[in-house]
Amino acid sequence: MPPRQTSLSSSKKRKTREADGTVRTIQDLEKQLNAAVSTGSSLNPLADLLDLALEAESSVQISKAIYALYRVFVLIITRGLLSGPDASEEAKAVRTWLLDRLHSFVDLLTGTLKDEEPSLRISALDILFSLQKHLSSALTRTGDSKHPQFHGSHFRKIVSALLLCPPSPRATRAKKRRTDEVKDASTTRTLDADVRDHFVNTWFSVHDDIRWFFLRDAAILISQHPYSEARQLPSNLLSILERLTTFPTKPSELNTWWVEELGTKPPKPKRSASDEDEEEPGSDGEGEEDDWRKFFDEPAAAPTEKKGVTARVHTLTIHQSLHSLAAHKAVFTRAWLALLPQLSRGPTETTKAHSLRVLNVLHRGVIPHLTRPILIMDWVSSSVDHGGTVGLLALNALFTLMKEYNLDYPSFYTRLYSFLDRDVLHLKHRARFFRLTELFLSSTHLPATLVASFVKRLSRLSLHAPPAAVVMLIPFTYNMLRRHPALMAMIHRTEDLTGPDSGKPSPSSLRSAKLIVLPSSLRRLTPAFVSDRGPDGFDAGEANPTLTNAHESSLWELYSQRAHYHAAVSTLAKVFEEAFTRPSYAMEDFLDHTYTTLFETEAKRRIRKAPATALELSQVPEGDGLDELWTIEG
Repeated sequence: MPPRQTSLSSSKKRKTREADGTVRTIQDLEKQLNAAVSTGSSLNPLADLLDLALEAESSVQISKAIYALYRVFVLIITRGLLSGPDASEEAKAVRTWLLDRLHSFVDLLTGTLKDEEPSLRISALDILFSLQKHLSSALTRTGDSKHPQFHGSHFRKIVSALLLCPPSPRATRAKKRRTDEVKDASTTRTLDADVRDHFVNTWFSVHDDIRWFFLRDAAILISQHPYSEARQLPSNLLSILERLTTFPTKPSELNTWWVEELGTKPPKPKRSASDEDEEEPGSDGEGEEDDWRKFFDEPAAAPTEKKGVTARVHTLTIHQSLHSLAAHKAVFTRAWLALLPQLSRGPTETTKAHSLRVLNVLHRGVIPHLTRPILIMDWVSSSVDHGGTVGLLALNALFTLMKEYNLDYPSFYTRLYSFLDRDVLHLKHRARFFRLTELFLSSTHLPATLVASFVKRLSRLSLHAPPAAVVMLIPFTYNMLRRHPALMAMIHRTEDLTGPDSGKPSPSSLRSAKLIVLPSSLRRLTPAFVSDRGPDGFDAGEANPTLTNAHESSLWELYSQRAHYHAAVSTLAKVFEEAFTRPSYAMEDFLDHTYTTLFETEAKRRIRKAPATALELSQVPEGDGLDELWTIEG
């Protein structure tokens, strides 16, 4: 007797038959619509096909439906049914009805960007941008304007979907069934990594027109939605902007367009009266032979390339702006200026994470492309005041603004000095700190008292630092001493010291005061003028690095590292006892050291002389107490 079929298997068969029937229905409706567009008959089946797409349950059905709708709408757009002049009231009503169906289809696609099926998300994004190209080309062909057009309303929906991330239609239906499940909107409405990377790598970093319109519309969108209404918006926008690595730096790089019509050369902008007034007098060539001042002028460099559109940005049309490097920088600047204040809102941990992400790309990927980098000074300064890793990375951006854009920040080195605490040599970004500090102190025009304070503070911190940090600190100090010869007295001083805490007493009173009593183990390792004669003149509690009296002190802390338990540290510390004929160290050779690398170096070291591994009892003197510690069997 054959086994009975279970109800589960019969339900599966029923669902399979229904799915096959839905797919056949989609195919039939597409054929009817193609024929209707060709013959000019009724397009009512379009509403049925759209309903099937909205009510589809499986990913296969949704995929079949949206691609069928895409092909039908491309045919409709190509035939000019959505643009151009209206021949009659009936044609106008049909166009309005078609536009409503197109908007419903686009809303379905934007929601599908958050679908649980990855292939559907990518397909929806591809269809949206393909529709963008077809709609823009149709506007250019049938529009009244002489300039190429870009379908702005459709693109704004794409930008809104990428940044606001509306829920998927399938997820909305499932949530209605499971009303007991409640999730945080900020986590469920985060841009998925596959959609983000596909957008950035395919359009945002490649096509100049897509990048320009996205930056413009993103700045408008973030200004229209307060943080309380769309908490996910700043994070989503940051995840896109931080991955932009191909921003143009010269007009000739504006050469890739998603809408091909926008690649045509725009007409030259009209010159305003103010631009004409800026021309120098005498440019008509009169009196060139008699102008003796030109003898002292350097010859003008030959132009290497065309400057492109150079008029004022606010006077340009959209077509001219797309071909203007200044216009691209303007929308880039506006987007970042709108984003940065939003990143400073929310929980402390979230704000810190966002700030770190921005500061990691700010100095090389943002500041060079801003129209006026000084505009971000307030945000950078507030990040410096945050302290910790955020403040350290913000100092790099602040130094870039000072060095390359003439920002006046007098308390920069005071702020940098405040970061030198006991935690700085234990941070995750310790290597980057040394790299940046060496850059900040590289100028030979800095006062010796200032550099001495940094060297002395780091020397003091080395007493509590791990070996990997001391290995970085010693070459750093050596390089500072070579770059600033005035600091050499800090390793050669043998006279008595005076400090702010001692009130600058006489040398005789210092000898009799005995303010410091060092242990015998440390006294053997430090210079005589520190251990026997008096206090260190360095004022560790002074916040101003120019008033610490460090240049009257010494680097006895590094001198004591000669007896460090780690051989790499003790050997490296002896460099200060040698003649300073060695060239400066390459800091990159020491910045990546950790406990692991130090251990591996010692473990792989070739041993020239094997250490003793056994003890002969005949060599042990009597009464040494060895029998109390060990039981030795003969």
